[in-house]
Amino acid sequence: MTTRTEVAVSPIASPVLSLRPGVSWRDQAERLLAHAEPISRAALYLSLAIIYAWFGGMKFTEYEANGLVPLVENSPLVSWFYALLSVRGFSNFLGVLELSIGLLIALRLASPIFSAAGGLLSAGLFVTTVSFMISTPGVVVPELGVPAISVAPGQFLLKDIGLFAASFWVFVDSLKEVVRK
Repeated sequence: MTTRTEVAVSPIASPVLSLRPGVSWRDQAERLLAHAEPISRAALYLSLAIIYAWFGGMKFTEYEANGLVPLVENSPLVSWFYALLSVRGFSNFLGVLELSIGLLIALRLASPIFSAAGGLLSAGLFVTTVSFMISTPGVVVPELGVPAISVAPGQFLLKDIGLFAASFWVFVDSLKEVVRK
């Protein structure tokens, strides 16, 4: 009599590495996400508020006011501001606007309606600055070929695509909270 032993081999459905014995990796990931999501949400709100505080504060300097001139004077969307306000006057106005947007975003702690307004204003501001990529001379470096853009103003403006996305996310996230209350 011969006994035959068979070994069943099945594909592994979950990773071999388990940080906590007896707990599936999916359950562990869910626990991690439960902690990481609110931290990442707060970090995004805080980082945008800090960026606006910093950028807004800089707008009150002569250096920053003069740095805006090539961007603003070539823009069909905002060049008309220079007919109403001086270079410094426009920069100061923009500084107040940016500080206000940063404050609205930071006020998520008080009420999501504030950060919804801040996120929407921020998204609008970044749509405007991204449009500078079309109207500002020196963004594209033709001798290097596509998709070469200059460091300044090209890459400086390109970052605003990501800041637009973050701003729009803040708007949607905050509005979702307002609607669900």
